[in-house]
Amino acid sequence: MTAPQLVSIKVKKTSREMQLIFDDQQEFALTFEFLRVHSPSAEVKGHGPGQEILQTGKRDVVITAVNPVGHYAFQITFSDGHDSGLYSTAYLYRLGQQQEVLWQDYLARLERAGESRDPDVQVVRLGN
Repeated sequence: MTAPQLVSIKVKKTSREMQLIFDDQQEFALTFEFLRVHSPSAEVKGHGPGQEILQTGKRDVVITAVNPVGHYAFQITFSDGHDSGLYSTAYLYRLGQQQEVLWQDYLARLERAGESRDPDVQVVRLGN
């Protein structure tokens, strides 16, 4: 079965969201931060399972450009200079469907690592 096709993509700078509408009537609003920390690039995903690199300090990141790549993907450029990794329409759909679970997992990984979403915050743990 083929993935639904993307029929509309809007970058909303004020709300810092990318709105995606697919031909199966599914609509998703993915924050810029969510898209950045879930980039499909090797810089984020690593080169295999277990090699993922936790992205920290990305709360204020914005999308500066979205460029189509063929008829199947987009290259997204972020304000922190990240622009590697192609977001296929199937990957964007999967992110939309699994957004809440992926976001909670990301927040838990930050907590376990003692890291922050804020770019200028260092988390220091004091005893148990």
